Amino acid sequence: MIYRFRVILDNDTEEDIFRDLEIRESDTLEDLHNIITQSFGFDGTEMASFYLSDDQWNQGEEISLFDLSEDNSARLMNETEISSVVHEVQPKLIYVYDFLSMWTFYVELAEIVEEAKGTDYPNLMFVKGQVPDVAPEKLFEADTDDNYNEFEDSIDVDDYNNLDFDENWN
Repeated sequence: MIYRFRVILDNDTEEDIFRDLEIRESDTLEDLHNIITQSFGFDGTEMASFYLSDDQWNQGEEISLFDLSEDNSARLMNETEISSVVHEVQPKLIYVYDFLSMWTFYVELAEIVEEAKGTDYPNLMFVKGQVPDVAPEKLFEADTDDNYNEFEDSIDVDDYNNLDFDENWN
């Protein structure tokens, strides 16, 4: 069977940016990673992970491109068949590419169809929108609080005379 996915870039622009992809259900998440990076114009050399997701796009278990855990216990893309983590009951994944830039994508199974004769898979079916030059910024909790002050103690670190520092401490 062939899985058809819509992969949507998480961004705050007015323009929708997504790709519709087809891939065999027996392919691995690494194969899905490869077509996603190629279809969005990335070179594919950065670290990436898929995360299982529920209907509200809450991030669940991580499936990594490489095992960076100390005990070699990470679940890996090249060992995980797509059909083992995505199906009609569990159709959503979150995909993060390049952990420095945090390109974040919502990956949703749109439909499952029969394989078409003469079609090579994976297959890029449809492209909408241009990928920006830099990853869209993420707004974190601290960024949304107008009263947030990183330096709430109001100590002037440049005022050496009033820092209560004993220079003869040893």
